[in-house]
Amino acid sequence: MKWVAAPVVLAAALALAGCSPEQQRGFLPAGSEGATNHTDGITGLWVTSWIVLLVVGIVTWGLIIWATIAYRRRKGQTGLPVQLRYNMPIETFFTIVPVILVLGFFAFTAQEQSKIEARYEAPENTVEVFGKRWAWDFNYVNEDVYFQGVQVQTNDDGSAQEDTMPVLYLPVDKTTEIKLETRDVIHSFWVVEFLYKKDMIPGQTNYMSFTPTKTGTFMGKCAELCGEYHSMMLFEVRVVEQDEYDAYIASLREAGNVGQVTNELNPNQEHFFGDEAKAQNE
Repeated sequence: MKWVAAPVVLAAALALAGCSPEQQRGFLPAGSEGATNHTDGITGLWVTSWIVLLVVGIVTWGLIIWATIAYRRRKGQTGLPVQLRYNMPIETFFTIVPVILVLGFFAFTAQEQSKIEARYEAPENTVEVFGKRWAWDFNYVNEDVYFQGVQVQTNDDGSAQEDTMPVLYLPVDKTTEIKLETRDVIHSFWVVEFLYKKDMIPGQTNYMSFTPTKTGTFMGKCAELCGEYHSMMLFEVRVVEQDEYDAYIASLREAGNVGQVTNELNPNQEHFFGDEAKAQNE
């Protein structure tokens, strides 16, 4: 076995030494490093899980290969090799180790999830996002202005036309809460580089709380199949400095986008909210 183990260890060391930064991050989207206060924790959980699973895979395949070689039929032998049954140490090992691994994965995942799902008591910035087939509306709650998007149009080559792309502006290093609503069917708010997404469910309000920690433009999309033009339900998130954010808010106010977009255009409103919604419409 030592002649087998040595080359394996050497090959593994060389492979790890030659890994690119992308490979070392588990092939997660480029640009997600430090994008929010949560992304590094998510990355750590993802990469550590894969390392543990790779070690388990190497041990498992190593034992399979070792048993195949060590207990193979030799020249001149006939019949089956010696059969081993009821080996308590091995059975105990193969029971306890998987339980420990499952409990460990669960504990670290639950710990990271609790951090991500925790809401800020007093977020510095609050945005209400409405998903609609097949675009997005953004209410900047603190500033009492809004943006209404349209479905992204495409060029002849199938790429998105930049001037039709809905854009959500966020100030960097500000605690932010996203209030998620849908105006029709189930959508899912996904900022790819933020490494997190959350469903938008009719009749239910969901929340995402995070702090953008890096300026830049990040790709967003609906991650729930929502109809014919689901693939065009795109948007961008631009994390900018405070002065640029203030200038954008001022441009919305100058364009007359004062107030908040409401849920009154929801075609399912009567279905989900009944007589109360019907009375308001009347």
